[in-house]
Amino acid sequence: MTSTSSDAAANGASSFVAVAIVGNPNSGKTTLFNALTGLRQKVGNYPGVTVEKKEGRCRLPDGGTARLLDLPGLYSLTPHSPDETIAREVLMGLRADTEVPDVVLNVVDASNLERNLYLTGQLLDLGIPTVIALTMTDSAAQAGVQVDATALQTAIGVPVIVVLAGQKVGIPQLLAALERSKVLVPPEPAWLVPEKIRADLDALTNRLVAEYGIKQRFAFVEALTLLMQQDDRAAYATEHLSSGVREQVKDAAERLAQDDIDFAAAAIAARYDWIAHVCNGVMRPHSERHAAPVSANDRIDRVVMHPVFGYILFFGLMAVMFQTIFTLGQGPADFIRDKIKDLGEALGRHMADGDLKDLIRSGVLGGVGTTLSFLPQILLLFFFVSLLEDTGYMARAAFLMDRLMSKVGLHGKSFIPLLSSFACAIPGIMATRTIGDRKARLITILVAPLMSCSARLPVYLLMTSAFVPARPVLHIGRLTVLTLPGLTFVSMYFLGMIAAFCMAGIFHRTLLKGVSPTFMLELPPYRMPGLKAAGIQMVERAGLFVKRASTVILTTSMVLWGLATFPRNGHERTPIGQSYVGHIGHAIEPAIRPLGFDWKMGIGIVSSFVAREIFVSSMGTVYNIEDADGNDKGRVDLGEKMKSDVSPITGKKVYSPLVAVCLMIYYVLAMQCMSTVAVVRRETNGWKWPIFQIGYMTGLAWLATFVAYHVGVAMGWGN
Repeated sequence: MTSTSSDAAANGASSFVAVAIVGNPNSGKTTLFNALTGLRQKVGNYPGVTVEKKEGRCRLPDGGTARLLDLPGLYSLTPHSPDETIAREVLMGLRADTEVPDVVLNVVDASNLERNLYLTGQLLDLGIPTVIALTMTDSAAQAGVQVDATALQTAIGVPVIVVLAGQKVGIPQLLAALERSKVLVPPEPAWLVPEKIRADLDALTNRLVAEYGIKQRFAFVEALTLLMQQDDRAAYATEHLSSGVREQVKDAAERLAQDDIDFAAAAIAARYDWIAHVCNGVMRPHSERHAAPVSANDRIDRVVMHPVFGYILFFGLMAVMFQTIFTLGQGPADFIRDKIKDLGEALGRHMADGDLKDLIRSGVLGGVGTTLSFLPQILLLFFFVSLLEDTGYMARAAFLMDRLMSKVGLHGKSFIPLLSSFACAIPGIMATRTIGDRKARLITILVAPLMSCSARLPVYLLMTSAFVPARPVLHIGRLTVLTLPGLTFVSMYFLGMIAAFCMAGIFHRTLLKGVSPTFMLELPPYRMPGLKAAGIQMVERAGLFVKRASTVILTTSMVLWGLATFPRNGHERTPIGQSYVGHIGHAIEPAIRPLGFDWKMGIGIVSSFVAREIFVSSMGTVYNIEDADGNDKGRVDLGEKMKSDVSPITGKKVYSPLVAVCLMIYYVLAMQCMSTVAVVRRETNGWKWPIFQIGYMTGLAWLATFVAYHVGVAMGWGN
């Protein structure tokens, strides 16, 4: 594909190459994508579906630019899932929203060559110029195997470049190969079609070419898919499939069945014959010193996967991670908070009194500024999760947790979506598409929002830092490993996990009865985590959080400021309790008073249904407006103001450690996210399950908080 002159001029490049990066999960595809693009990438979704779309750019040796599209990790192009369907549509140029690739960059894991070559064979069928990036050669060597890249290139007929992306090995050669790909001859199909199925395959291929006017190679792939699956899941067939083609597929299936021929089995066997031939010619034994009877991976797995120590390690690792997030993030958070306060003081000195000054100080700085102060902890969360994924530990944790999850009807594959929900429930719910069992997938969707996402983080941090005494809980020597705020903080995450497992068990035995599905998972080798990749993900998530703060949270804070400021009696300020938002808060107070909450907390709960973190900005706005009269010192410290708030009815403080814990419990269990509701509706194709989810989570949150509050009061913890 050639760029327009304006594009070329704008980028200083002579040409563009559209590259689709395709490979198996855990093949090093994402690491390679990050190494090539750095921060020159963007993440979104393909329009109309929940499959993630990652794009980036890199400079080629001739000054041109490669546009890189990182397709989802796949084991094959047979369209059984949305991931596979999207990949086929992109590679065949069927998506108007995505650039047609000029070349396929196939990432192949040398330590799992046989399995990876199945996808390679399917890619070669498409007839698109292809370059292979051979990764994990170091892992293969440790396992006692060496892959001859030159022999592999000769056997397959496409360029093969050995790459260690984390160490930048092979990157220049790979870029040069991508540059030369513009003149590569498209590869021929790698495998030999068995004679017993060739006639039917050729006949259907020719018919698809005649009826749809598509390329011969694409028609071959479509015919192969239709005859293997005998349904309408081929890429071109998703839009329309003529009755004549349907009839031909049916006739072929019946004829093959009469001759006792399994088309799919014959085609798959032929592919594996080709794979075996290639591997026999390119895999060499490595030196004896690397072929140890017990590998380093196995030795580590003896501890990590142990039926007792494995769980201790997992829960201990989670506790340390969240305690570290709480401890390390506090200093930067205080710094941001102080700078926002300084800005508020400057505005107080230099701006004229009036609604604009009040809006900026109370609405913008009091709302958005308070939320932004928790950005450091959110970044640390994403950083640590990225490191754990890169090491290969997360796959082990999924396998380990399957023993528990299968008892409550969750699939082992549910662990990754649930773990992803610690960051955000939306990608967690989207990740359930890899779960083949419908009931297990639906159970996972229903409980995923119970996992404490990063949007709850500001609520937890505000409550724990303001109301939980900073007492040490666990020491190792002179080092304090765990504090009471840290323990409270960690407990909220474990509470969400326990609630998710319990509700999954209830659904598995009632609404969604079924047999616990079998779980199979490939365990990737342990690797040193990539700090650059983790940093890129951290910056990426920071941008998304700031964007959310500057749009949704800012808009909500400004609307809330207006509702809390008006109506006015002439030029005098209306007490916030008599404002529009005050009336709303007092109206819902009877429903939340049994939980220990007052009308101001009710305002935060209602407004945060848009997004959970808005609770903090709402409280910041409400307390700043309430404290605005006669205060020109800038933004009020929200934690201090909440601690000093006294009920005019009881004369007691509104907040206590018990109320703070109850608020956190409510936010652990309640469905307070409109975006998640929208994604659940899209994933389940209707409003039935989203409405049920809102109902059961709200009821669960109210009941659990009610019990916690009244048990706490009975035990004298209310003050």
